[in-house]
Amino acid sequence: MPRALPPTDTDAPISHFSNCHTGILAQLARLGDLPALLGPAAQARKIAQESLAFFNEALFGHHNEEEKDLFPAVSKSAKAGAERLEVDGLIEQLTHDHRALEKLWKSLEPGLRKVAKGQDSTLDVLSLGSMVQRYQAHARLEEQAFLPLAQTILGRQDQHMAALGLTLHMRHVPDFVAYI
Repeated sequence: MPRALPPTDTDAPISHFSNCHTGILAQLARLGDLPALLGPAAQARKIAQESLAFFNEALFGHHNEEEKDLFPAVSKSAKAGAERLEVDGLIEQLTHDHRALEKLWKSLEPGLRKVAKGQDSTLDVLSLGSMVQRYQAHARLEEQAFLPLAQTILGRQDQHMAALGLTLHMRHVPDFVAYI
């Protein structure tokens, strides 16, 4: 909203011009800061765009692969008793994390879309921080507990590891169209 011109002192009209210059110079100083802010604003748009494109595909696809391929293979190959209980407990926790993280991501999407377009946004920065922190903790649990256990369990029988590898390979091979 533009600032109103200061009232004119009719007894000192020259000071009116001086006061106007004070306001103009102050606004020019703020305007001079604008180029330094354009870079971070462009970077924010780019990060939001890339994050939307990446996570909308990778997040859900990754969770789906784990839940459809990895988790069942490890659970099925785990030894009955303590090992299977440990595996199933981890799978339950990781699957619960997936749903919670997906829900959190969906709540962030509208604000991120606005940021990606350079629009004013009501991006929930607390939820964004929570998403980052919670996914980091989730990934640590997988990396430090579940994946080493999965490696041990599936590594005991080469065919189990090979079957998982083939399943993942087939999922990522592009569909070919047969030409006759």
